[in-house]
Amino acid sequence: MGKKIFSAALALLLVAATALSAMAQEDPDELDLDQELPAAIPVISIADSMPARSAILMDQGSGQILYEQNPDEQLPPASVTKVMTLLLVMEAIESGKIALTDTVTTSENAAGMGGSQIWLKVSEQMSVNDLLKAVAISSANDASVALGEHIAGSEDAFIDMMNRRAVELGMENTHFMNCTGLDAEGHLTTARDIALMSRELIRHPLVSEYSTVWMDSLRNGETELVNTNRLVRFYKGATGLKTGTTNGAGSCLSATATRDSLSLIAVVMGCPTSDERFASAKGLLDYGFANFTTVTPPPVDDQLMPVRVLRGVKDAVTPVYTPPAPILVDKMYEGSLTQQVTLSDDVKAPVDAGQVLGMVEVLVNDKVVGSYPLVAGNDVEAMNFLNAFKTLSTALLTMNKAPKPSVTDLPELTDQLAQEPKSGAAAAAAAAAACGCPVGCLCQDGGTCPGSGGCTGAA
Repeated sequence: MGKKIFSAALALLLVAATALSAMAQEDPDELDLDQELPAAIPVISIADSMPARSAILMDQGSGQILYEQNPDEQLPPASVTKVMTLLLVMEAIESGKIALTDTVTTSENAAGMGGSQIWLKVSEQMSVNDLLKAVAISSANDASVALGEHIAGSEDAFIDMMNRRAVELGMENTHFMNCTGLDAEGHLTTARDIALMSRELIRHPLVSEYSTVWMDSLRNGETELVNTNRLVRFYKGATGLKTGTTNGAGSCLSATATRDSLSLIAVVMGCPTSDERFASAKGLLDYGFANFTTVTPPPVDDQLMPVRVLRGVKDAVTPVYTPPAPILVDKMYEGSLTQQVTLSDDVKAPVDAGQVLGMVEVLVNDKVVGSYPLVAGNDVEAMNFLNAFKTLSTALLTMNKAPKPSVTDLPELTDQLAQEPKSGAAAAAAAAAACGCPVGCLCQDGGTCPGSGGCTGAA
């Protein structure tokens, strides 16, 4: 009997250990919805020794790297993996493949996920919208798998999609083994690659409707959701994005924030504690906002002249351009932005709309930091026999269609001529007509003409 009791107790301990191990895949701090949060997050400056195995700070707009520390070391990412999961969900929604109102039925596979979860039951139905809340706010593993299966048909097929998308984004050191971030052999990425997929995700405005929410609920308020990302509550301008903690990964975070026109992405991996990851990310963001800003290059229209077209049906073409994106600059050189225009003197026909005619280089502190093209605003065909004939025909038609003077215009012309001074024979004829006498009668000079018989006072 004693052996049976001992065996049963041992079995219970093994079950409990397995459950605890699954729960440990995600930091207990992230699972405790009632945890006390500090009034402020400490800052770890980049000047200090940052307690992260890998870190990077990226400008969201340009992708420029502002700080890095072992950015290409392959490490387990924990639930930061869900940045790619969320990206594929956003793209599926925007393409019309799925909708927020879709009903998703929980599979046995999804319901069996450990770690952070919303405790989905087999066959339980939930909308895509609610599952998105669970993933973005509370990092729910079961909701992640349910969404992946809904999009691709199976978790494995969804993981294949994740890896293909990683290749497309240039994530050279990433390989996903699951869509949750639970520790698995070969499930690795880097701070640089996380920044790349975070940059792509944050381009979808819809994600911020979930990643910026501090608290929400599901199942008519029965399931409470609290954001695992403390920066959402405590950091000015925070827009997301995703936390992650496992035994193998340590504490990780991809943090995004926007102030004025500057948007930044800070990634830290392998921090010893949750507090240190938030402090490190905050330090990176603070450094970025303190030292950098964006400047929009002014218009260059006053520097543009029409470009002569050689052997074209038109003599010139007008250059146009798309206004450039804001340029990231060190605040020290904010007022030193200049632009240098280079434009062709002429171009040979035919000219296609959009054809490059020149370039504008953007300089900060006399160093080139960007450029954008000047292009033809319209097509110009080459002059050939057919085009020459068309041009001549058009000119002739235009001449033939020119308006001619009408009869009603003649009185005005007569009056005008009558008012103009006359001389010589023309003046005499006009005077004779005025007094009714033959030409030569002095009535024009004040004499009289009694009739057709003569002229009194004739010369």
